[in-house]
Amino acid sequence: MIVETVVFAVAAVVILVGAVGVVAARNPVHSALMLVMTLFGVAVLFVAQGAHFLAAVQVIVYAGAIVVLFLFVIMLLGVDTAENLGTEPLAGQRPATSVFAVLSVSLLALLGVRAVQVSTGARSVTASLEDGRSNVEVLAEALFTDYVFAFEVTSVLLVIAVVGAVVMARRPRREPADDEAAAAEAPPAGAGSEAA
Repeated sequence: MIVETVVFAVAAVVILVGAVGVVAARNPVHSALMLVMTLFGVAVLFVAQGAHFLAAVQVIVYAGAIVVLFLFVIMLLGVDTAENLGTEPLAGQRPATSVFAVLSVSLLALLGVRAVQVSTGARSVTASLEDGRSNVEVLAEALFTDYVFAFEVTSVLLVIAVVGAVVMARRPRREPADDEAAAAEAPPAGAGSEAA
């Protein structure tokens, strides 16, 4: 029991530090690496619960594929570390974010209520193990019946994260006035050769 408690405590600290680092890091690459740390901590918790298949999926699919995709998009598009928060690349993005935040908190509350219902005796987990089916069948049934909405929301969030990385990397268009001002400040083409 002491070893399990220590493993849980260490994994929980790793997950929390990584989650805070994802939000607090100023560099997008550092945020993605913190996400990898969080996913590895979750994989350790899966191993502690005896769910080795889920731990492997957590590392291979999420840390090994999804985060690498994020890093590839971030590095390919060359996201600047300093962003101007005064400009808004998409009109109406801040009100939409507020609405999405309220909906996300509501969804978390509903999932919390559902988790309490399952832990207090719902048959979706305990009864299925008694009729001889494999863990994969039980997991698939629970994932695509009781938790299908949360599963689909997770996939939508991953797509939104990729789109967000692309939007963050989008360079603002230069106005023609900026091009004219840059051309006016530049010395004439023959000025350097005349001075020589």
